[in-house]
Amino acid sequence: MIHHLSTTPQSLFEQLETQFLKPRMDRKPVHYFCGNSLGLQPIMARHYVSEVLNDWSELAVDGHFYATNRWYDFHKQLIPSLARLAGANNSEVTVMGTLTGNLHLLMVSFFQPKGKRTKILMEAGAFPSDQYMVETQLKFHGLDPEEHLIEVKPREGERILHTEDIVKAITEAGDELALVLFSGVQYLTGQAFDLETITRAGHQVGAMVGLDLAHAMGNVGLKLHSWNVDFAAWCNYKYLNGGPGCIAGLYVHEKYANRPDMNRFGGWWGYDEETRFLMEKGFKPMSGAQGWQMSNENVLSMASLKASMQLFDQVPLDWLEEQRKELNQHLALVVKKFPELQVITPKRRGAQLSISVKGGRGKELFQFLHHSKILGDWREPDTIRLTPAPMYNNHREIDRVEEALSQFFG
Repeated sequence: MIHHLSTTPQSLFEQLETQFLKPRMDRKPVHYFCGNSLGLQPIMARHYVSEVLNDWSELAVDGHFYATNRWYDFHKQLIPSLARLAGANNSEVTVMGTLTGNLHLLMVSFFQPKGKRTKILMEAGAFPSDQYMVETQLKFHGLDPEEHLIEVKPREGERILHTEDIVKAITEAGDELALVLFSGVQYLTGQAFDLETITRAGHQVGAMVGLDLAHAMGNVGLKLHSWNVDFAAWCNYKYLNGGPGCIAGLYVHEKYANRPDMNRFGGWWGYDEETRFLMEKGFKPMSGAQGWQMSNENVLSMASLKASMQLFDQVPLDWLEEQRKELNQHLALVVKKFPELQVITPKRRGAQLSISVKGGRGKELFQFLHHSKILGDWREPDTIRLTPAPMYNNHREIDRVEEALSQFFG
């Protein structure tokens, strides 16, 4: 059961709004600007999850091969949709695990410190999960993070990074650099990084390049294959609307597709599909990204993600990009009308706009917006994040933000 959408741009915009369930406060709809944290529920998610539950009740174990959408290879239904959004070949993408778990697993293959090439470079102030992952990976290899982690910081008095500063740090690390690990979009500032340039710079000094795309997938345009990115991982519950704690995804460039010699932690769902049920000793990985899979995946979680992917499949990517820009520019123009507000996010950005409030009134404003049924999120010490997501937000909601700001600053 698929809700087919019109291809007329304005009609498409209006129809998408009706395909998601918006939260309510006091029985009234909320203006939801928090897709950077958790996307909204597609109306078809309940149908697909119920379908799995019904098959489970009626078929039990036979659901693996005889369910309406059989569980054994359910993940393959999602791969083309995610590969399209990642700018990757189908063979380079799979659905599995969780974001940080996937990054740890990928580090087994792509962080191989040897000789003087032992360092990892990332942005300062990366999302804590990435910081903890890198710290513990270095310690696992017997390396001191204080000596082997390079963090690229903003210039004095600034909050964003300049591409030339990132490239300079990579170049200066040179043959001591084993891995560049960057986010696609910085979670706090909303800055979208120049991933093609960063990847090229990393490869020029002989380092591997990996990406955390938690805030980039479904948000900004990606071309992982043509950029020659080595590996990437992401969650599917933010802009991709897969549901809380939804199953994640990963990407591995096709040049590693048939490298059974690569270090990796094996699991039977990553074992050669044709001979998997022979239960033989000796790990023989699937070709491509699926060779990094560990266990059979959470079908209920994949079912909810399927509902969102079917909507993304019907939306032209250039249209999605244009709507994102228009909505974000509208919100930025609204914010600039108020001298008490400062936009943190640079022009190179995704859907997110991060705002600070002069005079230490940030949390007060955040609470006022929440009371006004405008739901963004707050990050200490002074940042409000608002995210007009083109899959379900509209310009009328941004007008409502302007009204609320006018009431607050009066």
